[in-house]
Parts: sequence; structure tokens; C-alpha cells
Amino acid sequence: MIEREGATLYCSALFFGPDGSLFGKHRKLMPTASERLVWAQGDGSTLPVIETPMGRIGSAICWENYMPLLRQTMYAKGVDLWCAPTVDEREIWQSSMRHIAYEGRMFVLSACQYMTRADAPEDYAAIAGLAPEAELIKGGSVIVNPMGEILAGPLRWGEGVLAATIDTDDVVRARYELDVAGHYARPDVFSLHLDAVAKSHLHKVASA
Repeated sequence: MIEREGATLYCSALFFGPDGSLFGKHRKLMPTASERLVWAQGDGSTLPVIETPMGRIGSAICWENYMPLLRQTMYAKGVDLWCAPTVDEREIWQSSMRHIAYEGRMFVLSACQYMTRADAPEDYAAIAGLAPEAELIKGGSVIVNPMGEILAGPLRWGEGVLAATIDTDDVVRARYELDVAGHYARPDVFSLHLDAVAKSHLHKVASA
């Protein structure tokens, strides 16, 4: 969703429980390319991993998935179900999702938009053409298991819902041989620091 705080816009992912309550949110840390003209940068205070009966859920939005330190931070928080909403329809994105699932040894669920010219405002100058059926974003949603194997999708050229039956113990089994936030982390050699403080432009200092 696009979230507004005052007059500032953020690209955000929201986490809702079965009863509709808001569990948490993540604001995109680094808007990509021309997104920087519209959206502000999030900070380290909204990088949650949500505990659920299904496992720990986290998210990285679109090209945040290409930020190695963000990925390592989420791995260290123990994410089991990685949500990757995107607008990247290219084949390389499928390779990236499989790599991230295999690297983090977790399930990856990537939802990619599908959009035709008819979905856009009439005055939008779509480079793909003006015909209502012209595809502006072709989709590519996919579900990947902790060994990098595709369980469902990619879903292209139309709207739809992907589903897969998963065994969350596959996460534990996969991390037995490779755990990049555990026995493969080597904290004696590498260290990672997360500033999780919400950034405010106003800091109140109490007078003596």
C-alpha cells in the first residue's frame, strides 16, 4: 500500500491477522529510481518479523530484496515466510526469488502485479500501447520452498491466486546444512548492526 504520514508518502507492506487486526508494517527503506520522486525512505524501526502459528513472517518490497544487509538482518531475525511484493515481471526476478529462498532456507512468496491499459487512468500515456487489453505489467507471482524449488507459479498474463501446501519443518531441515544467521554467520569475522530507532526530525531536550 501507499501510506501517508502528514504530507509524506511511503511504500509500505502491512501484516494483518485472521481477525483483521494490524500486526505490523514495513516501510520500504530505499525507493527505486524514479520512485524517489514520490516516496520517502523508511527507517530501521519498521523491519518486523511477525510471530504467527504458521511461522515467522517478514517482508522486503521489490528491489529491497537486492540489499544484502537487509536480507541478512531479516535472516538474523529468524524469518521463515518471506513476502516479496514486487512490480518486477522479468525472468531474472524468478531467479532472485529462488536464490533468496535457497540462501535464507525459507519459503518465499512473491506477489507481482498484473495490470492492463484498462486499469490505468485515461490520460496515462502507456508506452505499451493504448489498447485496453495492452499488458503494462505481466505478473509473475511465485511460491518457492527453502531449497529454491518452485511450488506454484509463476503466474503470468492474468489475475489469479496461487496456493501451495507447505511443511514448515522444511525450514529446519534445510537450515541444518546451511544457516546463514547461525553456524554459517561467523560473528567472529563479520558483524552487522541494525539501527532500529524511529527517526524523527524533532528531538525534545528537557531543560535542567
